[in-house]
Amino acid sequence: MKIQDGLRTWIEIDKSAARHNYQTFRKLIEPRVKLWAVVKSNAYGHGLVLFSKLADTLGADGFCVDSIVEGNRLRREGITKPILILGPTLPARLRDAAQHDITVSVSNFEALNALVRSKNPPAFHIKVDTGFHRQGFYVEELPKVIRAIANCKLPITKKLSGVFTHFAAAKDITYPYYTEMQVKKFREALRLFSRAGFKRLTAHAAATGATSISPKYHFDAVRIGMGLYGFHASPELEMQIPNIKLSPVLGWKTVISEVKKFKAGDYIGYDITERMPHAGTLAILPIGYWHGFPRALSSVGEVLIKGKRARVLGRVSMDLTAVDVTHIPCTPGAVVTLLGKDGKEELHAQEVARTVGTTQYELLARLNPLMERILI
Repeated sequence: MKIQDGLRTWIEIDKSAARHNYQTFRKLIEPRVKLWAVVKSNAYGHGLVLFSKLADTLGADGFCVDSIVEGNRLRREGITKPILILGPTLPARLRDAAQHDITVSVSNFEALNALVRSKNPPAFHIKVDTGFHRQGFYVEELPKVIRAIANCKLPITKKLSGVFTHFAAAKDITYPYYTEMQVKKFREALRLFSRAGFKRLTAHAAATGATSISPKYHFDAVRIGMGLYGFHASPELEMQIPNIKLSPVLGWKTVISEVKKFKAGDYIGYDITERMPHAGTLAILPIGYWHGFPRALSSVGEVLIKGKRARVLGRVSMDLTAVDVTHIPCTPGAVVTLLGKDGKEELHAQEVARTVGTTQYELLARLNPLMERILI
């Protein structure tokens, strides 16, 4: 394995894996359907700018971000394709969005009224709550929404460019009822806008899960996040659609900074929570929960060294972690895999997430954005 000069820890982004995942989803959708890369929250830990530029070269039709801050950053970095903010945009930032040609989401009347009052409103999509009960207008509120847009003296009708919703449970093909109910409501929402004269709006609903399940959920565009990074929306869906093979894009590495002996009976780390029953050798890794290595991995987590698993000893600290290398001859400077493959062994993000009682979404998104991301 290559050691990155001068870095104690780094994240590797596999271009080939990303290309495979992109092409997999592109084949699932019709040519007319747009594929938007969801790169919000630092591209789920993969690096906002680095991964967005990679997705841009692969052919993504647009990008979905969480905030105007992320959208502006992509514009400064040369991304010219459409950008949609999925999260809320404060009234003070609407002008900023318009200036940088960034589309905002409008999901409540306060946000709509702010848009109506704006002298230079940005392009916007209306979000419809069809059953998620998070952001969005209920379908029965849409006639009022449409009147507010149509009756505005400012030309915001020309700024409305899309309508979308978010599925709550499109992660298991054996339980289609709730998703079908949401689709029915969404189609009613689209009919309301069409009857009001809005004929060319981009409709979108499917994220990774629904895109994988059926073309009937694709509409005009799909929003692919976790799938581009090499993961199915759920373990159930991964088993139910074995023909859709995805490859994890991210690998996380560090180096051993110190190797030392311990005696039988020695306590390791904070709070003397682990006492060693035998003598052996431990290695110190210059990473901890500040970097995104969960404290919940204390005494139970594993890392890979020379293709072998080494267990975490004692508490994971803020910046340092000890692992048992009694069975692995090693020296300072040796590369350690925290996520990814090393020889025949692999630490999959889903496996690590299960160990700490969470999902790969949270595990990856919490990787410290200050760590270097490197294309390989």
